[in-house]
Amino acid sequence: MAERLISLGRTDEDLSLDQSLRPRGFREYVGQKKVLAQLEIAVQAARERGEAMDHMLTYGPPGLGKTTLAHVVANELAVNITTTAGPLVEKSGDLVALLTNLEERDVLFIDEIHRLHPAIEEVLYPAMEDFKLDIIIGQGPSAKSVKIPVAPFTLIGATTRAGLLTSPLRARFGIVHRLDFYTVEDLTAVIERSASILGVAVDGDAAIAIAKRSRGTPRIANRLLRRVRDFAQVKADGKVTSGVAADALTLLEVDEMGFDEMDRTILLTIMEKFSGGPVGLSTVAAVVGEEPDTIEDIYEPYLIQIGFLDRTPRGRVATDLAYHHFGLEPTHLQRNPQKRLF
Repeated sequence: MAERLISLGRTDEDLSLDQSLRPRGFREYVGQKKVLAQLEIAVQAARERGEAMDHMLTYGPPGLGKTTLAHVVANELAVNITTTAGPLVEKSGDLVALLTNLEERDVLFIDEIHRLHPAIEEVLYPAMEDFKLDIIIGQGPSAKSVKIPVAPFTLIGATTRAGLLTSPLRARFGIVHRLDFYTVEDLTAVIERSASILGVAVDGDAAIAIAKRSRGTPRIANRLLRRVRDFAQVKADGKVTSGVAADALTLLEVDEMGFDEMDRTILLTIMEKFSGGPVGLSTVAAVVGEEPDTIEDIYEPYLIQIGFLDRTPRGRVATDLAYHHFGLEPTHLQRNPQKRLF
């Protein structure tokens, strides 16, 4: 259960509660203050001119609110939003259908935009720049190019791996923002807002306790809140106190750093089997029984952010903080006892 809680992909429960927990406007959106400040200006300017806002790219680790932000922007622009994902756009005809059905100033949101096929990107370029589609009709000598106009629109792309975007596609976004991990204060505000919507009584200390174990990620914060709510309903009187939250999170095997079983397995594997590293990602993945992409995209960003793991040219290295967290002695002190400072 703990591993499923920490996993950053959307579950059916996430999707069912998306509409109720998702902020509607900038005032309801918690965190990412610098990004919001810039977007408020861009949105207001576009509305005053009566034009489509510049195309926008958001990137960062999963679960930080890239999809939510796209819906907030569409709401603030007072336009419709059409959503899809890069892997779902398999043919150029799929993209043409999406674009030709947009009304003026509408928003087209493409999640995982780095997974668009290169041939699809070629169709997208003229649509983004000139609001026209270049379509090839026919084959061989009789083939001809036809330009189809589309309504001025705003493309919002989201990706967890900005480095995989092609340079021509990235260059066509006028607004580019990275979403960072949330602070405990911001996550506490997210939890209190979600608890209010769900009708759950949560003490301030309990909200902070959940926030500290949410890995800086609102999606995980909301999942933990729902599981703590279930625990409080069955084992307590339905009210989430700090003690109830602590007992629930202990049952879920989520520790004070927000680590689940896989986090602990990854770090202990590096420290105990490979003397702290460096060790290659594929080797770690083979030992822990997880896909390399899953480790790199879901688990590593948070471990690196809090200073428990380093990426080096030679591989992954566990830091002294990781050793201290597990009550182990750093490898370099084991080899060189004279370096001990205590």
